[in-house]
Amino acid sequence: MPSALELISAQKVPRLSASDHVAQTLKKAIVDGLLPAGEVLRQDEIAGHFHVSKIPVREALKHLEAKGLVTFLRNRGAVVASLSADEIDEYMEIRAMLEARAARLSVPLISEQTIEVARQHLDAFGQATDAGRWGELNWLFHSTLYAAAGRPILLAEIRSLYNKVERYVRALLSVTTEMPKTQHEHTEILGAFVRRDPDAAAELTRAHVLDAGASLVSYLNDHRSKGGNK
Repeated sequence: MPSALELISAQKVPRLSASDHVAQTLKKAIVDGLLPAGEVLRQDEIAGHFHVSKIPVREALKHLEAKGLVTFLRNRGAVVASLSADEIDEYMEIRAMLEARAARLSVPLISEQTIEVARQHLDAFGQATDAGRWGELNWLFHSTLYAAAGRPILLAEIRSLYNKVERYVRALLSVTTEMPKTQHEHTEILGAFVRRDPDAAAELTRAHVLDAGASLVSYLNDHRSKGGNK
């Protein structure tokens, strides 16, 4: 049976450095669940699969450590990081504050054309059947709405928080009935942008993220009580 690394090995992408290529591929494997929490990431094995030296591999792993996806443990090396329910709860609480702020700032500045792009992402989200596609479209929907605020550092911080919890959100959406509620909340948020109501956009966004966080923590606690290791 092929290893996880054999399953995720990809063709070289000339526009990326070796370390960026390794980091992006490993990140996708972690978010998709191919590399589960606690999986040891052996640098020599990774280097062999990507046909690079161990130097760019270590750079890639340090990059993923900064994103909260990899942890370096004494006597074990790099492993796929695992988040506790309390950590996820706090990350989602911070996200709720930041995303509400981004929504409030964006509403007065967003164009009709950008709202239409967000609507297209929302429609595609509702039609998608793959958890990976849900994660991508969810980010495209929200980030399209927030980009009009003109706060690239704020958006980058929100994206960083997305990266930390995205694999858990995908797992939740793939095994529960959260999708209709999520789609309804997205529609309400978009409606607030259409009405140019910054207060409603901020509050609906805050409530949406906090509700997702509560569902995520509940799912994770239940999953782990049954022996799951994510």
